[in-house]
Amino acid sequence: MTARVEGGRTRFTVRSPRAEAVWLCLFGDGGERRIAMTRHGEDWAVDLPGELAGARYGFRAEGPWAPERGLWFDPAKLLVDPHAAELDGPFRHDTALAQFGVDTADLVPKARVLPALPDVPPAPPVFAHGGLVYEVNVRGLTMLHPDVPEGQRGTVAALAHPAVIAHLKKLHVSAVELMPIVAWIDERHLPPLHLANAWGYNPVAPMALDPRLCPGGVAELRAAVAALHAAGIGVILDLVFNHTGESDVLGPVLCLRGLDNEAYAHAPGGNLINDTGTGNTLDFGNAAVRALVLDALRHFVRHGGVDGFRFDLATVMARGPGFDPAAPIFAEIAADPWLADRVLIAEPWDIGPGGYQLGQFPANWLEWNDRFRDDVRRFWRGDCGVGVLATRIAGSADVFGKRCRSVNFLAAHDGFTLADTLAFEHRRNWANGEDNRDGHGENFSWNNGAEGPTGDPAVLARRRAFAKAMLGTLFVSTGTIMLTAGDEFGRSQGGNNNAYAQDNAVTWIDWESRDRDLEDHVAALSAWRAAHRERFTAFPEDGAWLGPDNGEMDAARWEDPATTGVRWRHGEPARSFGFAIDRAGPYAEPWEAAAPSGRASGSQPA
Repeated sequence: MTARVEGGRTRFTVRSPRAEAVWLCLFGDGGERRIAMTRHGEDWAVDLPGELAGARYGFRAEGPWAPERGLWFDPAKLLVDPHAAELDGPFRHDTALAQFGVDTADLVPKARVLPALPDVPPAPPVFAHGGLVYEVNVRGLTMLHPDVPEGQRGTVAALAHPAVIAHLKKLHVSAVELMPIVAWIDERHLPPLHLANAWGYNPVAPMALDPRLCPGGVAELRAAVAALHAAGIGVILDLVFNHTGESDVLGPVLCLRGLDNEAYAHAPGGNLINDTGTGNTLDFGNAAVRALVLDALRHFVRHGGVDGFRFDLATVMARGPGFDPAAPIFAEIAADPWLADRVLIAEPWDIGPGGYQLGQFPANWLEWNDRFRDDVRRFWRGDCGVGVLATRIAGSADVFGKRCRSVNFLAAHDGFTLADTLAFEHRRNWANGEDNRDGHGENFSWNNGAEGPTGDPAVLARRRAFAKAMLGTLFVSTGTIMLTAGDEFGRSQGGNNNAYAQDNAVTWIDWESRDRDLEDHVAALSAWRAAHRERFTAFPEDGAWLGPDNGEMDAARWEDPATTGVRWRHGEPARSFGFAIDRAGPYAEPWEAAAPSGRASGSQPA
């Protein structure tokens, strides 16, 4: 931590190698108190008497204001501590945050000095490869949950509510993956549209918990993690280290920009590199950036007890500027005693040159596999054959080789929900205020006979059948699987496939009207998979691919467009287990031979 309380004193330290002067700013009933800090190499420090736990503070830095040279010093700007763990309020966008000479102390949240935090006793992650990851928008999951007390809805604490945990256990969830809970600021175009960021992928300081989601700070996170661990459920944090909410050259001065703008990647001419589409890109070739990220990761493990991390646009972490599969950050995480055994999941792409790097991350990392999502959708839509499908459900060896590192998913927060994949051929993003230009243009979706909501029973029946078939495909696939919260019971976003700006009923899960039959179907699939989890952790080599008639597949059958289905059988026929998939059904069902008679426990013959 930048503010350390020990031995009856409090020491503040901040890095700002090119500043000419830096002040610590303490805030209390008497207003703001500025204290000059002393340079120590690239750092500035001040040591104060008294253990100031609970005190609110920020920094101001003086130097040239020359954005054309990457210098954004302005002592009128209150700057958030990059190492802050708790803030006294959320960020809110204001044009003054980007205006030189305009004081922002009334706009910028202040960090709180924390006492020395206790370490969570080290323990192996509560998660095993091959399990089910449940992607959660903390606010969206619980805002409308009828059993969660109203004052607790939308917070990390709500995750520990017995009703929420009961639902997770019903689905045999191995770990929840929490979309960002670190403090973020709205993109500047949202307030004029009366919209707000609902996802949190626009952070400012990498370990400062957002007080809207985690008002109890680190203690609230630690308590929720402990409750989930007691239920056998791990916790993975989705973290954004690829950029910050300070955006492009017109963006606000909030933290790193006003202290050390070299944290951001710059082209030779001095322009900000934008490999993220957000206006800036953190420079992982800079050792100070990596040190800050490592501090954040250690903090969440040591003081929050989390089991691992999903890294948004993770290709940025290995850029220098091109992607390097042996980038320093990978070795530094692997060598850290707090981090080496954590679950590490990459979103293996960004929008920069050479940004798609699926399959190129270290051997102990898992990776989101968008090819699984797209090819499964394409198969059920009728665009590709069983050979492509078999490659995906067998672990995508064409991408990962014999290391089973795929995170298979049908839908994620970004894109259509599963239900909308089967109800919309075209996105419906008008409410985002961008003339329906945002979001994915190609979703490999199909509406089954009617665009959007319908009362036609035949269309609804087809949508339900395809939903069950696609979910079955996910749960029989080799690798780790991920389900986005609500897809187990037909959650819709009304065709919005980029609902980041919809902090409302579009992204809040409607628990009262959920499809309980579909939910029970998913629970049964997950129970079957959980009973055989070890079967899904390695590429299958001890079985046989069969056609719908139980005949062995050969090259001609794999390539025949008329082959609409495929089966996989593990082990001997009389004691086997596997699955059957057929687009003509449509169905995708697991089965298990219950006795030497060869009859399966499900509807498919062994």
